[in-house]
Amino acid sequence: MNASELRGKSANELREELIALRREQFNLRMQQGINPDAVRGDQVSKVRRNIARVKTVMNEIRGGEQS
Repeated sequence: MNASELRGKSANELREELIALRREQFNLRMQQGINPDAVRGDQVSKVRRNIARVKTVMNEIRGGEQS
């Protein structure tokens, strides 16, 4: 997922994507707590970066509405 793909989505689609990513982040944290060897560290980092991308694009959209 990259920012250009996200910019083509509507605000509702971005919100749904953010919810799905946060759910995935939660599941990875739970798996890591149960069995630390089952979760690769890069998976957690990728999810965190994707969450940041989605939030950045959402803020760009919101900033465009205010200007």
